Amino acid sequence: MSGTGSSVFDITQSLGADDAGRIKRLLEGGVKIPAQPRVLDELRKLMLRKEMDVRPLARVINQDPGLAAMLFKVVGNSAYRQHQPFDSVEQILHAVGTRQTFNLVQAISLSGLGEIKKNRQVYEAFWARSHTIAQLAMLIADERQAVCNILPDQAYLAGIFHDCGVPLLMQRFPAYCTEMRLGIPGQWIDLAEEDRKFNADHCVVGYLVARHWCLPEFICDAIRYHHAIGELGAHAARSMVAILQLAIEIYFVDQQIPNPEWKAVSDEVLPELGLNEDALPELIDIVLERFHGASAVA
Repeated sequence: MSGTGSSVFDITQSLGADDAGRIKRLLEGGVKIPAQPRVLDELRKLMLRKEMDVRPLARVINQDPGLAAMLFKVVGNSAYRQHQPFDSVEQILHAVGTRQTFNLVQAISLSGLGEIKKNRQVYEAFWARSHTIAQLAMLIADERQAVCNILPDQAYLAGIFHDCGVPLLMQRFPAYCTEMRLGIPGQWIDLAEEDRKFNADHCVVGYLVARHWCLPEFICDAIRYHHAIGELGAHAARSMVAILQLAIEIYFVDQQIPNPEWKAVSDEVLPELGLNEDALPELIDIVLERFHGASAVA
């Protein structure tokens, strides 16, 4: 792997034997972990120098017009309503914060990498789904920040990265998209079937990408366990996984499609977010109203 992220050796040292072995097999089998783009390398170097002037940071972001345009779209989310409207990247950096803006840029950068020709429609639909779940996660974090202490930018970062192993496995295994039925509305990956057919786990691949891109450790762990909140106990990642799972549930509600996973996780997710079944419909209405309001403005 190239880039400034962690080495595979460093990453596997923090994993159990099963996950470490799985990562080794996937990499030996040809799964390619995307390197961070130059913009992120330059931004990270400036931040490591504790650059207080936002102008050089803004200049680096503005080198990539597509990235800058997407950044404006993301901060149009009503999670940042107290700061809007934004007229420049410098203003975003001042209002949102440099670390928070960097998190958003990382997420945007990942979703622009690794385009594939085969199953292109499914690939584009995948990233549209990830962006929607990430935006919903931002709003949940904003609504429940007093309970969870998760910032909207952190939730967006986790939302974009949580399933990022899927397109990498699509690239590696020609039959993955068909076998996992990714082109069928409402269908998502069965982890046991994924492991049985491909000896792979998109959660582990996503964790590997997140560590390589130097995401905060609790976000990396949330990506690894986003389908296994029960395994986290009192872990720092637990609230993030709860936010991701609720964002996925709200995504299914908005699509008017049943969520096959929600019943199994709701008893752990709701208390983690300070909610119960009676309070949930109101929160869903609030989040969707804010989400669609931001989409209409954008």
